[in-house]
Amino acid sequence: MSDLKVLAISGSLRGASHNTALLRAARDHSPDGVTVELYGGLAAVPHYNGDLDDDHHLPAAALDLRTRVHAADGLLIATPEYNHSVPGVLKNALDWASRPKGASALEHKDIAIIGASTGNFGTARAQLALRQVLAATHSHVLTGPEVLVFTAHQRFDETGTLHDPVTIALLRETLEALRTQILSRRAPVR
Repeated sequence: MSDLKVLAISGSLRGASHNTALLRAARDHSPDGVTVELYGGLAAVPHYNGDLDDDHHLPAAALDLRTRVHAADGLLIATPEYNHSVPGVLKNALDWASRPKGASALEHKDIAIIGASTGNFGTARAQLALRQVLAATHSHVLTGPEVLVFTAHQRFDETGTLHDPVTIALLRETLEALRTQILSRRAPVR
């Protein structure tokens, strides 16, 4: 059997984002049987506009996002926390991926949520808000382990490499749990 493909989406556009660095660490420390692919097209996805959401007007970046989400076995989303919630660019990308109704790339998609913050709460509120959004898309969000990386600036070196062994272990555990969830849905019903 080939590796499961997990598409990793960072909700941050910053070049030195701790959340993007967290996804790179997940890729670098992924367990056997899981390949993590980083999605780098978030900045190109335009604001959602229903007038453009048809076969004749669909922006290329939105089509690419939908195609990649559909093709992935699961998603790993790293969300920063802006004003106690999800960044607008991440919510916008999820709006595009959730359309058209009846053919959503997010429906029944297995998803794990993680996040890093320089504050003391590690994106707990943003992750809760993101769970609410993904409940509306009928996604299958992993319930645990929770990866709430607080004081992230102390866990990465100056090159953006994660050096905290506890966080590395949590990332591996999360990807193992996501792999188990994906495979359990594929198992034949007896």
